[in-house]
Amino acid sequence: MSNPELELAPEIDYFYSQVVDESARLSMSADGRLELLRTQEILRRFLPAAPARILDVGGGPGVHARWLVADGYDVDLVDPVARHVSQAAEICPASVGDARALAAGDASYDVVQLLGPLYHLPDRAERLQALTEAVRVARPGGLVAAAAINRYASIFEHSALAQLQKPRLESSVSEILRTAVYDGHRGFTLSYFHRGEELAEEMRSVGLTDVAVFGVEGPAWSMLKAVEHSSGLTPNDDLFASVLTAARMAEPYPELLAASSHLLAVGKAPA
Repeated sequence: MSNPELELAPEIDYFYSQVVDESARLSMSADGRLELLRTQEILRRFLPAAPARILDVGGGPGVHARWLVADGYDVDLVDPVARHVSQAAEICPASVGDARALAAGDASYDVVQLLGPLYHLPDRAERLQALTEAVRVARPGGLVAAAAINRYASIFEHSALAQLQKPRLESSVSEILRTAVYDGHRGFTLSYFHRGEELAEEMRSVGLTDVAVFGVEGPAWSMLKAVEHSSGLTPNDDLFASVLTAARMAEPYPELLAASSHLLAVGKAPA
C-alpha cells in the first residue's frame, strides 16, 4: 500500500478501527446472523472441495475465514485495516493489503473472495481494478466471489426502524437512491450501493464467466430489524425460519434482488 493513490480513505480506517467492532457484526443481531448463514450456504454451493486455497480479500477480522478454516480450507487473508489484520491473525495467515493491488502471484488461489472491498469503492474504475486483481490471482477456472450492499437496503432498513420520516434520514436515503453513494458523514462510513444487474455487469466486464447474483438476506430481512428495534427482543425461531425460507424461495426471481440487504455474486475466472 505504498502507492498514495491506493491508501484507504481515512474515514473508512477510522470507522473500522475506532467506531465498530466488525468481528461482532454478524453475531450481534438477527439480520447479521441471517447474512452469515446465507453467505455460508451460497458459497458452499460453489466452493471446490477442501483443502483448496482461498484468498479472503478485505476479509476484516476473519469472520468468514473462521468457518472456511473449520471446513478444511487453506485460507490467507488481506485487509487494509491493521486492527482487522491483528484480529484475523489468530485464525489464519493475515497481512495488510489492498484489494486494488494484491501482493499474491498470478493464478495462485483456487478461490478469491471479496466480501467487503466493493462496499467502500465508490469509483467504478477502482471496483473494476479490485475485481481485475481477483481474476489475476485466481487460477484459470477458479472461483471469484464478491459481495455488495444492495442499492435499496437503506430504504428498507430505515423504514423498518421507523426512522424514514425524519427529514435528515429521508434526505440521506434519497441521496443514496439517487447517487448510489453514502458520504459517510454520520452512522455508516463512505460506501457504494449496487444494483444486482450492475454487480453482474462489473463481474463480466473483467472476464468472469457463469456469473450469478444472489440476494443474501432475501426480501423479508427487514422484519427482523423491525422486531428487534421495536421490542428490544431477539426475533423468535419461527420468524427467523420464515425469513430464511423467504430468502431461499426468492432466489429464482431476479426482480426480488432489489429487496435484499446484500448481494453476493459468483463467477469463474477465464480458463
